[in-house]
Amino acid sequence: MEFFCGLDVGMDETAMCVVDDKGKVMVETAVVTDPEAIKLALKPYLGRLRRVGHEAGSLSPWLHPELLQGDRCGGP
Repeated sequence: MEFFCGLDVGMDETAMCVVDDKGKVMVETAVVTDPEAIKLALKPYLGRLRRVGHEAGSLSPWLHPELLQGDRCGGP
């Protein structure tokens, strides 16, 4: 089973939704807008997480590279 995540990024809080490859919602939650907090919330899915999408906004130039560093969200 593969997982996919959508992030609705806000200044203070990021809403997250993880679905499986059949579209079943696995988790809907909100965390502090911080790469480590997002990573922690996604930890149960990281091994099979195939895509993470986030909106393009003012925080994207900061958040996107942070999520790609190290093992965050399955990045290089």
